[in-house]
Amino acid sequence: MDHPSRICALSFLAASVVPATAVAATYSFGPGAVPPGCTQVLPGTLYSGALGYGFEAGPGVTGVERGGPDPLRAHFCTAGHSFFFSVAVPEGNYEVAVVLGDPQGESTTTVKSELRRLEVEEQHTALGQFAVRRFCVNVRTPSFPPGGAVRLKAREKTGEFWDWDDKLTLEFSGERPCVCSVSIAPAPGVPTVYLAGDSTVCDQPYEPLNSWGQMLPRFFGPGAAVANHAESGESLRSFVSEQRLAKLDSVMRPGDFLFIQFGHNDQKERGPNVGAFTTYKADLERFVADARTHGATPVLVTPVSRRTFGDGASVTNSLGDYPEAVRRVAREQGVPLIDLNAMSKVLYEALGPEKAKALFPSINGRVEATHHNNYGSYELAKCVVEGIKAGRLSLAQLLLGDTAPFDPAHPDSIERFAVPASPKVQDQVPYGN
Repeated sequence: MDHPSRICALSFLAASVVPATAVAATYSFGPGAVPPGCTQVLPGTLYSGALGYGFEAGPGVTGVERGGPDPLRAHFCTAGHSFFFSVAVPEGNYEVAVVLGDPQGESTTTVKSELRRLEVEEQHTALGQFAVRRFCVNVRTPSFPPGGAVRLKAREKTGEFWDWDDKLTLEFSGERPCVCSVSIAPAPGVPTVYLAGDSTVCDQPYEPLNSWGQMLPRFFGPGAAVANHAESGESLRSFVSEQRLAKLDSVMRPGDFLFIQFGHNDQKERGPNVGAFTTYKADLERFVADARTHGATPVLVTPVSRRTFGDGASVTNSLGDYPEAVRRVAREQGVPLIDLNAMSKVLYEALGPEKAKALFPSINGRVEATHHNNYGSYELAKCVVEGIKAGRLSLAQLLLGDTAPFDPAHPDSIERFAVPASPKVQDQVPYGN
């Protein structure tokens, strides 16, 4: 683990070997002296385009000065609520290093990036101890050469825009978050895990909704970036027509991965010859071929099951032939398969008809049966991780060391689930619901 006092030197060393359009900088929080080359961020420093960094508008933070020989650990910012810090950066992958702790107290900090992507889960430090946590964040914009752009939905231009703007945003929360510094450096060489999917995968902007794609980054260290291009309401066909696949074509590189999970909205499409083993299967094959054209590894994910219990304790299939069509393409094309449909069924049945509701949010007085809350998406992300390991993907080597084996037949206790909720809440069902 790097000593915190080296963070400034490391980030500015990186600046000498990356393109001039990229950035590398360290931001030191709180009052007191800072190391040379670091940028001091005091409470009340709000983000602006002219400044290029700062806290997002909202309840304020407190700066604490403790003193001591190491200026990177002598002061920090903290709050009794979630707070957000942003830095203007070009599109790309960035390694982020956060120094967490308090010389004179304990701290517990959770870190999310962009639109509620979990990066650091409940990092605890004892009195006088510090933790340096590193992870990769993908930042993207709608445009792509030569003059193209993703056709964003209305919500993507408002509540979801942190996923598409030209800045990297971090959310800090927890029982007592203590943030000493944040370092950001370009990471152009890391493999990127691109996610193409629908509302069961995408970065949901508001509590109480959440998707497994938002929880997946927590299980990777700085060796991989997760770029979640999934969006509510999407089918394979609409993903193409809205230029989302074209956007992926502009950024996918050899060594990257493309996880593909559709089906919930595809099964609603109507027309001549439209079906699981006809148009849907052909479109899946197109996505597979497209990824391979760019030297990326396609990974097929069966659509997550709905919470549709029959008369007994078994979940009935509400997705028709669509999961089987994914399995068939995987066999025929020699593509790695993560059978999330089967694993989610096991997960729901392990809890039973009543307890399985704990995996789903209540929206407008009704418990969802398709979309998940934080606990549910966390358990499903663990299923995806198990699929990565079972499929012997090279990504498995980049998983964090604390990624324990997970059996969906034995889910985690909800009483022990401790990921803090983000502050933005809205009773709004996703597109395609």
